Amino acid sequence: AAQDKMKDDFEKDNPKWKFAEGKWERRKGVLAQTAETQPWAVAILEDRKFADVEVSVRVKPLSGKEDQTGGLIFRAKDAKNYYLVRSNGLEDNYRLYTMTDGKRKQIASTKVEPPKVGEWHTLKVVAQGKKIQAYIGDKLLIDHEDVTFTEGYVGLWSKADSVTEFDDLEAGGAPK
Repeated sequence: AAQDKMKDDFEKDNPKWKFAEGKWERRKGVLAQTAETQPWAVAILEDRKFADVEVSVRVKPLSGKEDQTGGLIFRAKDAKNYYLVRSNGLEDNYRLYTMTDGKRKQIASTKVEPPKVGEWHTLKVVAQGKKIQAYIGDKLLIDHEDVTFTEGYVGLWSKADSVTEFDDLEAGGAPK
């Protein structure tokens, strides 16, 4: 149902964002994470909780020597407990993690062409029950089953010295 769709194009302030770590700023209609943050920068949209969800965001890596990464958080309980899928301009992989009490564990990984600096790409996740599918653009790259988290918020993520822009976050499904 259309009313279950949630969208943020970052054109205006949205007080439901919780910026747990990192320096996040709205600029020219995008949300940018601009400061070196150890170990990672986390932003959670504390609006609607989803169990089954389709969520996507556009990501543009701008710079970073240690990392050039952008990630999509889903089924987040809070800033330390969530699923994460992320791409990285310095690595040829696309990975799915669980974050439990702030500890990151890789649960699936696949080889990809690294995204290019200064170019947008779209990360998308479709999570239904224990089935988690992660895409870059329209290409299904990760198809995995996991039951660590069953519902929660969506959000954004980056790591270390990445400067990354995000735009057009969309989430839909049956909100809890």
